[in-house]
Amino acid sequence: MKVSPLSRREWLASLGAASAGLALGGRAARAQTAQDAAPAGLAAHPADAPLLLKDYQPKSMLHVPETKVPRSRFPAIDIHTHLSWAKNGEGGVSRGEEMKFLAEPGDLIPVMDRKNVRMMVNLTGGTGAGLAESIRKFEGAYPGRFATLTEPSYGSFKDPRYPQIQADAIQQAKKAGARGLKILKTLGLFLREDVTTGPLVKIDDKRFDPMWDACGSLGMPVWIHVSDPEAFFLPTDRFNERYEELSNHPDWSFHGRDYPSNAEIMAARDRVFARHPRTQFLVLHVGNDAENLPFVSETLDRFPNTAVELGARVGELGRQPRQSRRFFDKYQDRILFGTDAVPPPYGNETPQQVFGDELYEIYYRFLETEDEYFDYAPAPVPPQGRWRIYGIGLPEPILKKVYEDNAVRWLGLKS
Repeated sequence: MKVSPLSRREWLASLGAASAGLALGGRAARAQTAQDAAPAGLAAHPADAPLLLKDYQPKSMLHVPETKVPRSRFPAIDIHTHLSWAKNGEGGVSRGEEMKFLAEPGDLIPVMDRKNVRMMVNLTGGTGAGLAESIRKFEGAYPGRFATLTEPSYGSFKDPRYPQIQADAIQQAKKAGARGLKILKTLGLFLREDVTTGPLVKIDDKRFDPMWDACGSLGMPVWIHVSDPEAFFLPTDRFNERYEELSNHPDWSFHGRDYPSNAEIMAARDRVFARHPRTQFLVLHVGNDAENLPFVSETLDRFPNTAVELGARVGELGRQPRQSRRFFDKYQDRILFGTDAVPPPYGNETPQQVFGDELYEIYYRFLETEDEYFDYAPAPVPPQGRWRIYGIGLPEPILKKVYEDNAVRWLGLKS
């Protein structure tokens, strides 16, 4: 029932404003006095005033070991980063070849050297002249330290020749030096029949079959991200454990309107995997479903042409450490290290992705130690949900595969 003229985005934004007013009542709020230490940047809190949820920054009272891991045990290849993106776009669909660069390569190298990062792979390298510029800017400046992917170009999607146009573009990108193809959520959740209007185009639309086949015949792996955490497809209400995250980013919600369900997206994706067995797919964010490792395991078992990486998902993996450890043990040859890093200031709104020393140290701590109950992002409030994580303490043979060996094989590098 339509109850107001608000748009979906305005309604979700109003929920975000409402979350700022949520109060933690009861004994805990009443017990706080004006003399209690307040979170950084906040004034002392009056004894009887309600505590706003956005200001609640509890400090753990657990006394547990804290291990600092400044460098990875083995050289790491970060298979999932964003160092550029298309400068122009509309409705979630990028347009044109002009690129916006998020960092200078010389500013990234000192962090990479300190953290033992051998290479960063820039997934959103663009198309055509933009792709050539991305490769020149990063790989040209520091050979061997960066790799670049291409992306589909949707500008000519309505052209009846588009399937072949896009397949030919893959071949041209390969010649230009692209190491693979990146599929954003554009396909399945944003691209429409008239590009930005009309019905959504499904992931398994057969107009893309020549593109998938070209990747397979050219040895161009596909990095594919088509879905998000299951909570993003549910109502943003008091039962949603990502209420704060979705309130802060209302455009991340895919509940309602004409969006497919998470299950429908996954089924369409799997049909692509099945139709193109010669094409290799790196299924990003732990197979697009890090909170459901049994399902991800089924995907890996069903489709030998798939692998996964970790980008922006240690928050999910680290709160199920025993199941995660078993997952790494079983699929140690098909898990790649990635962070989804975005250089500041562009990544500042998503602390779990901000490129820098702290980001890598959290990943290394999760993978290499058995530390308990620590932050998954360098932020005073956990950005994805109010929980903490536990390390899984991988043995050295598995660490070496995850950090480097699997990516070397995937990218066709020399060891």
